[in-house]
Amino acid sequence: MNQDSHSDEKIIDILSMKTIAVIGMSKNSSKAAHYVPKYLADHGYDVIPVNPNADIILEKQCYDSISEIKDHVDIIDVFRPSDQISSIIRDCITKKPKVIWLQEGIHDFESEELARQAGITVIFNRCMLAEHQRLS
Repeated sequence: MNQDSHSDEKIIDILSMKTIAVIGMSKNSSKAAHYVPKYLADHGYDVIPVNPNADIILEKQCYDSISEIKDHVDIIDVFRPSDQISSIIRDCITKKPKVIWLQEGIHDFESEELARQAGITVIFNRCMLAEHQRLS
Protein backbone atom coordinates (compact mmCIF):
# COMPACT_ATOMS: atom_id res chain seq x y z
CA MET A 1 0.00 0.00 0.00
CA ASN A 2 1.29 3.40 -0.93
CA GLN A 3 1.01 6.46 1.25
CA ASP A 4 -0.50 9.83 0.42
CA SER A 5 1.46 12.13 -1.87
CA HIS A 6 1.91 15.07 0.51
CA SER A 7 5.30 16.77 0.48
CA ASP A 8 7.59 16.92 3.51
CA GLU A 9 6.75 20.63 3.74
CA LYS A 10 3.03 19.84 3.99
CA ILE A 11 3.68 17.19 6.65
CA ILE A 12 5.82 19.67 8.62
CA ASP A 13 2.96 22.19 8.40
CA ILE A 14 0.51 19.56 9.68
CA LEU A 15 2.85 18.56 12.50
CA SER A 16 2.86 22.21 13.66
CA MET A 17 -0.82 21.78 14.64
CA LYS A 18 -1.01 20.86 18.32
CA THR A 19 -4.48 19.49 19.20
CA ILE A 20 -4.91 15.82 18.28
CA ALA A 21 -7.83 13.52 19.02
CA VAL A 22 -6.75 9.88 18.82
CA ILE A 23 -9.48 7.43 17.82
CA GLY A 24 -8.67 3.95 19.07
CA MET A 25 -6.09 5.08 21.61
CA SER A 26 -5.05 2.11 23.73
CA LYS A 27 -4.39 1.65 27.45
CA ASN A 28 -1.84 -1.05 26.55
CA SER A 29 1.60 0.59 26.54
CA SER A 30 3.04 -2.02 24.14
CA LYS A 31 0.62 -1.05 21.35
CA ALA A 32 1.34 1.67 18.80
CA ALA A 33 -2.09 3.13 19.62
CA HIS A 34 -0.64 3.95 23.05
CA TYR A 35 3.04 4.74 22.55
CA VAL A 36 2.54 6.93 19.45
CA PRO A 37 0.11 9.33 21.20
CA LYS A 38 2.27 9.19 24.34
CA TYR A 39 5.28 10.26 22.26
CA LEU A 40 3.21 13.10 20.78
CA ALA A 41 2.04 14.21 24.23
CA ASP A 42 5.66 14.11 25.45
CA HIS A 43 6.56 16.40 22.54
CA GLY A 44 4.07 19.17 23.31
CA TYR A 45 0.89 17.98 21.63
CA ASP A 46 -2.49 18.15 23.35
CA VAL A 47 -3.66 14.55 22.90
CA ILE A 48 -7.33 13.72 23.44
CA PRO A 49 -8.04 9.97 23.80
CA VAL A 50 -11.10 8.48 22.08
CA ASN A 51 -11.88 4.93 23.22
CA PRO A 52 -15.30 3.76 24.47
CA ASN A 53 -13.62 1.06 26.58
CA ALA A 54 -11.61 3.42 28.80
CA ASP A 55 -12.29 6.32 31.14
CA ILE A 56 -8.73 7.64 31.46
CA ILE A 57 -5.64 7.13 29.29
CA LEU A 58 -2.36 8.93 30.00
CA GLU A 59 -4.12 10.79 32.82
CA LYS A 60 -6.54 12.36 30.32
CA GLN A 61 -10.30 11.97 30.08
CA CYS A 62 -11.21 9.45 27.42
CA TYR A 63 -14.20 10.09 25.14
CA ASP A 64 -16.49 7.40 23.73
CA SER A 65 -16.66 9.09 20.32
CA ILE A 66 -15.26 12.06 18.44
CA SER A 67 -18.65 13.81 18.63
CA GLU A 68 -18.40 14.03 22.45
CA ILE A 69 -15.35 16.30 22.28
CA LYS A 70 -16.58 19.87 22.70
CA ASP A 71 -13.31 21.66 21.90
CA HIS A 72 -11.84 22.22 18.45
CA VAL A 73 -9.50 19.51 17.18
CA ASP A 74 -6.80 20.19 14.56
CA ILE A 75 -5.96 16.58 13.73
CA ILE A 76 -7.88 13.35 14.19
CA ASP A 77 -5.38 10.49 14.31
CA VAL A 78 -6.99 7.11 13.64
CA PHE A 79 -5.84 3.73 14.98
CA ARG A 80 -8.68 1.48 13.76
CA PRO A 81 -8.83 -1.18 11.05
CA SER A 82 -9.49 -0.09 7.46
CA ASP A 83 -12.88 -1.84 7.43
CA GLN A 84 -14.07 0.59 10.14
CA ILE A 85 -12.82 3.75 8.44
CA SER A 86 -16.00 4.57 6.51
CA SER A 87 -18.13 5.27 9.59
CA ILE A 88 -15.19 6.84 11.45
CA ILE A 89 -14.48 9.32 8.66
CA ARG A 90 -18.15 10.28 8.44
CA ASP A 91 -18.07 11.08 12.18
CA CYS A 92 -14.80 12.96 11.76
CA ILE A 93 -16.19 15.13 8.95
CA THR A 94 -18.89 16.47 11.29
CA LYS A 95 -16.13 17.51 13.75
CA LYS A 96 -14.44 19.54 10.98
CA PRO A 97 -10.77 18.94 11.80
CA LYS A 98 -8.11 20.35 9.51
CA VAL A 99 -6.56 16.89 9.09
CA ILE A 100 -7.57 13.24 9.35
CA TRP A 101 -4.44 11.12 9.81
CA LEU A 102 -4.79 7.39 9.17
CA GLN A 103 -1.89 5.48 10.71
CA GLU A 104 0.26 2.93 8.88
CA GLY A 105 -1.71 0.18 7.19
CA ILE A 106 -4.99 2.13 7.22
CA HIS A 107 -6.58 3.23 3.94
CA ASP A 108 -10.08 3.60 2.49
CA PHE A 109 -9.98 5.64 -0.70
CA GLU A 110 -13.73 6.31 -0.99
CA SER A 111 -14.07 7.55 2.59
CA GLU A 112 -10.90 9.61 2.31
CA GLU A 113 -12.32 11.26 -0.80
CA LEU A 114 -15.44 12.27 1.18
CA ALA A 115 -13.19 13.97 3.73
CA ARG A 116 -11.21 15.75 1.00
CA GLN A 117 -14.47 16.98 -0.57
CA ALA A 118 -15.34 18.43 2.87
CA GLY A 119 -12.08 20.41 2.80
CA ILE A 120 -10.16 18.13 5.17
CA THR A 121 -6.58 17.09 4.42
CA VAL A 122 -6.17 13.31 4.58
CA ILE A 123 -2.92 11.56 5.46
CA PHE A 124 -2.86 7.79 5.08
CA ASN A 125 -0.46 4.93 5.70
CA ARG A 126 1.94 7.10 7.72
CA CYS A 127 2.89 7.11 11.39
CA MET A 128 2.84 10.48 13.17
CA LEU A 129 5.69 9.42 15.47
CA ALA A 130 7.89 8.31 12.55
CA GLU A 131 7.11 11.45 10.55
CA HIS A 132 7.77 13.70 13.55
CA GLN A 133 11.11 12.01 14.19
CA ARG A 134 12.07 12.06 10.50
CA LEU A 135 11.21 15.73 9.97
CA SER A 136 12.18 17.31 13.32
